[in-house]
This record gives sequence, C-alpha cells and structure tokens, in this order.
Amino acid sequence: MVRTKRVASVTPIEERGYVHPEVLVSTQWVADHLDDPKVRLLESNEDLLLYDTGHIPGAVKIDWVGELNDPLIRDYIERDQFRRLLRAKGISNETTTVFYGDKSNWWATYAFWVFRLFGLERLKVMDGGRARWAREGREFVTADPAVAEGNIMVGERDDTAIRAFQDEVDAHAEAGRPLVDVRSPEEYRGERLHMPDYPNEGALRGGHIPGASSIPWARAVTPVTETFRPVNELRMIYQEENGLEPEQDVIAYCRIGERSSHTWFVLTYLLGFRKVRNYDGSWTEWGNSVRARVEKP
Repeated sequence: MVRTKRVASVTPIEERGYVHPEVLVSTQWVADHLDDPKVRLLESNEDLLLYDTGHIPGAVKIDWVGELNDPLIRDYIERDQFRRLLRAKGISNETTTVFYGDKSNWWATYAFWVFRLFGLERLKVMDGGRARWAREGREFVTADPAVAEGNIMVGERDDTAIRAFQDEVDAHAEAGRPLVDVRSPEEYRGERLHMPDYPNEGALRGGHIPGASSIPWARAVTPVTETFRPVNELRMIYQEENGLEPEQDVIAYCRIGERSSHTWFVLTYLLGFRKVRNYDGSWTEWGNSVRARVEKP
C-alpha cells in the first residue's frame, strides 16, 4: 500500500459544481483502479522523455508528436492509423481511457481533444495530473506495462464540431464572435513569440487575432493543488470578467493548440458551453500567414 504525503486538500470533484463532473477523476480514483482491466491510463506530456523517468503503474505513453500527428502534413493521423494506435495501447470498446500529464494537464487535454475528434466518449482526465500524483507521494515506476492488444472500433475523424481552421477563424473574427487567446499576456501583446521561459521563436509576427480576449489558460487551475478551479471561480473568470456565455460560439487558440485544448476542456465540460472549437493551427499558423490580420494593444 502506498502512503500518501500531506498536501493541500481539494474539494471533491462532485462538489465543485461542474456541468459534467464525470469527465474528471481524482488521483485516489486512479489509485483505486490501477488493476481494473477496463481502465487504461494514458500519459501525455510536453516533455516526451518524462514518462521514461517514472509513470503511474500501468500507464502507457501517448506521444503527441510522433503518434497523433501525421509525419508529412500538418494534420492528425487518419482513422485506420488511429485505430491501430489505440489497439496497440490496449484500448477496447469497453475501455475507459484516463489521461494525465505534465504542465497541469496541457497535453492530457490535448490528447483528450484529439480522441474526441474521432468520436470517442469513454474519456476522463485525472485532475491535478502528474504533479498532483507526485505531491501526494504516490508510486511511479519505470517498467513499461505489458499490454494486450485492444479491439476498439473507431469512426472517421470529424473536424466540424470542435476544431476550427484559419478561414473559419477569420470569418469568426470578422463577425465579432468571441475569440479566446489563452497564451501569456506577453504573447498576446506581441512582446514575445513564445511562452515566457522558452526560446522566443515560432512565428514571424507577434500580437493577437483581432477582437480576441486575453484569458491565459493557467487561470483555470489552482496553483497550490494543480487541480481545476471550482465552477464559481471559473464563471467569474470567463463569464463575469470576460462576458462569455454558454450559448455562444467560441473559438480558443494559443501557439500550437495544446494550451487552447485545456481551455476548450474547461469551457465545454466544466462550464457547459455548447459550442467551443479549438483552433489548433493557432499562432504558428496565423502569425506566419501572408495578409493575416494582427492586432496589438
């Protein structure tokens, strides 16, 4: 039995007021299901080497660069490739897939979003990610788990409902519909072309898409616990401070789509917004595009 450390306590997920609390699970829920054959843990990190230094027992790595993205075109893999990938990860039709990772679950929600493009529904995110698991002193292992081939069936990828492309974003901005720039304030103001503490690269121009509101992704997370804020705090940030409403058509973007998938997850599942799309081309596309309109404060 693993003895956990004393860390800052969190309000139980079911008491935080989320519209869809069922998409989140706690670290304790994961610990209780480590031997459940119908649960598959997937670790998705920005740091692709982090999994090998230690991961939750039974967890399988999902590589957002080498596995989810097509190697030749700037797009995601197609259905047959995706089905083979998931079966190799031990995922079957009855499997509940639980994502977690570093950076307060940036890439966990990104992988979740890609899985939703293919219509998968038995998906959850471990609240608090790797950092919460580590802070509680729970077990990490380095051995890769033995995984039996899964039998999941996958439909065609559907980009219409939760993904936005550049021409759609341009029309959205022209119409004055809500755009959420989830990058750092420095990126939004055009002072940086990348996140603080990272090399300043990735686009030719700085600034933001005209009309976009600056709501940095990290505001949705409580820093001391690494967990998602309760619904009353999220409503204060997104609705009261920035005027977003659940019935609106909202597009979120960042630099390459990972931070904006985090905000997409918050708006869609925790606040219950009905139509939120992630512009995964984000600033690396917009900031490099000829004649794309850019705004600075």
